[in-house]
Amino acid sequence: MKKLNIYFTAGVPKLEDTGKIAKLIQKSGADMMEIGIPYSDPVADGPVIQEAHSLALKNGMSIKKLFEQLAEIKESVTISKILMGYLNPVLQFGFDNFCQKCAEVGVSGLIIPDLPPIEFENKYGKILKKHNLNFTFLVTPETSEKRIKYLDSLSSGFLYAVSSSSTTGNDNAVLKNENYLDRLASLNLTNPVFIGFGIKNKSDFENVTEKAQGGIIGTAFVKILLENQDWESKAESFIQSVKN
Repeated sequence: MKKLNIYFTAGVPKLEDTGKIAKLIQKSGADMMEIGIPYSDPVADGPVIQEAHSLALKNGMSIKKLFEQLAEIKESVTISKILMGYLNPVLQFGFDNFCQKCAEVGVSGLIIPDLPPIEFENKYGKILKKHNLNFTFLVTPETSEKRIKYLDSLSSGFLYAVSSSSTTGNDNAVLKNENYLDRLASLNLTNPVFIGFGIKNKSDFENVTEKAQGGIIGTAFVKILLENQDWESKAESFIQSVKN
């Protein structure tokens, strides 16, 4: 079975919705979730997720608040929870302290797109290992085979293969880049490959997971949270429509 990973930004539509959304994702049949830590300058993200970040910050979301919310759902939400964020707020919180809190509240791994691999190797990897946390690096169609293998060797959990070199949620993202997906499949990588950026429905998900082990849906899901008063029923049926 191909794995479905759902991304959402913590603290939207309302500050206290994080736990509710996490429970809904689990109940709807997704295999894992990525929880975005709001940041004022989310460079890898497109307009929808940028909007979610600014709303969450306006709502008062912080790393401290997020850890409190995750502690409350530690026992009830048992599928894998990964935190995705940018390096600056994590460093301000204290990297070791951040990882320790992640372990305490049941987070299984991190994605920090702007953490340089060399710094990971020299400094941060050891801290993650100490707290038993996975770490996922991102690759794109432009990443060389040598570098893909290098980033795979540093990653644990899965390797995040961006479907195109655009930002998240870009409608022009080339979802099914055959050469790229073939190349990834031929490299005998250590980690399962999850494709992200631009998956909007079941057929997109099936397309990209023909040659990969999983798919990540972010923008399409966050859009539901931002645009619908009755987001709960819509979000649930959306996940079920992709998974079933």
